[in-house]
Parts: sequence; C-alpha cells; structure tokens
Amino acid sequence: MDMTIDFPGGMRVDAHVGPHVIHTDQPPDASAPTPFAHFLASIGTCAGVYVLGFCRQRGIDPAGIRVTQRVHGNGRGGVGAVDVAIHLPADFPEKYRAAVVRAADQCAVKEAFRDPPEIRVTALPAPPARPAAAGAGTAA
Repeated sequence: MDMTIDFPGGMRVDAHVGPHVIHTDQPPDASAPTPFAHFLASIGTCAGVYVLGFCRQRGIDPAGIRVTQRVHGNGRGGVGAVDVAIHLPADFPEKYRAAVVRAADQCAVKEAFRDPPEIRVTALPAPPARPAAAGAGTAA
C-alpha cells in the first residue's frame, strides 16, 4: 500500500490513500485529529470492523452495538494498555457474546503489534517538476 503525505498549510498534514484523504492537524487550532489519535482510533475501528462482520455473517442487526476504547499511559509518555469494550444491547443473542469478543480480538491492527514492522525513514530527491500543459496559463 502506497500513500502520499503532503502539507496543506498550518500544522495540517494529510495522507492520500487511493481516492481517500486522511486529514491530521496539531493543537492549538486543530481542525482534524492528530496523527497519534488516528493511530489509536485504528485499533477501535478495526475491532468494530470485525464486530460488524461477525454480526452480518449471522444476520444480527448491529444497531445498538457500540465499541468504546480507553488508552492508558505507561508513565513514560507512551501507551501502556488499550482497553476495547464492546457494548451489546440487551437483546443481543447470549450464545454469541463470547464469540463476538473473540472476533474483535482478531483485529489486524492489534495483530500488527504482536510482530511490529521495522520502520525505515529516508530522504530522497524530489521528483522533477512536471512541465505545464501546452497552452496552460496563456490567454487565448
């Protein structure tokens, strides 16, 4: 998966993923979540994808289900633990309560923590500027 990161102004930094844009910003005037908030949100939203898939496979209406997440610091400025809770409505089938937790526990983002990737940062020359299209910027 390739992404392009650009700087649209201020402290904003955007990631372009295919046709989508993930907007990030920094306080104090943040107009979007921080990159770290997106990172943490990927854990809960991934669990949510697995919960939704579980429900769809069994014909269970996901209305009334909510996933919440609480992040606990480690005392060194990092993350010590992440608690993900699946809140199920009273009419959720009892026989599936433990199974929906097992499904969410398979989240691919969570699994990436088990064998974290190596992250390499390099600096490369910028690609040459594209020439302007013929006739662009000229009066007719």
